Amino acid sequence: MALTRAKKEQLIAQYEEGMASAEHAFLLSYQGLDVNRDTELRSRVRGTGARYEVVKNTLALLAIQGKPLGELVDAFTGPIAVAYTDDDVVSLAKVLSEFAKDAPVLQFRGGVVSGQKVAAEQIDEIAKLPSREDLIAKLLFLLQSPITRLARTLNAVTRDFAVVLAQVAEKKASAD
Repeated sequence: MALTRAKKEQLIAQYEEGMASAEHAFLLSYQGLDVNRDTELRSRVRGTGARYEVVKNTLALLAIQGKPLGELVDAFTGPIAVAYTDDDVVSLAKVLSEFAKDAPVLQFRGGVVSGQKVAAEQIDEIAKLPSREDLIAKLLFLLQSPITRLARTLNAVTRDFAVVLAQVAEKKASAD
């Protein structure tokens, strides 16, 4: 069944609003992936707060013209899906990489991270990075560590002073 002009315009607008304006996006070849596995992948991607869409290449190419994703024009051949997010790119890359290990038919074609073109081989490297939450936890630990040490040091001074006073009091009591 052929798409009407109105439906094509609607799809182009949907692509422009979603994947073309996304800060991070990965192109995937999914040929050979059965419906159950595709549904599972969609669910995992949604779990990271990202989106996953199977696109019509000619319409997608119209939507991404002049956008960072437009640098990947050569990758839009054959059946293509786009996973994209404006939030945590590392979580999305991890989910896709883990899924690709179990489903070798899912192949990376390339991507865009923060407006920069990324080769398909680099997506696995992005997946190995610590997540945003891990980095925030490490930063908080590093910021909190000097304050904790200062508090312990100040507490040790008062504790040691109290111990000395107790010993002096003991000495005076035993001398009497």
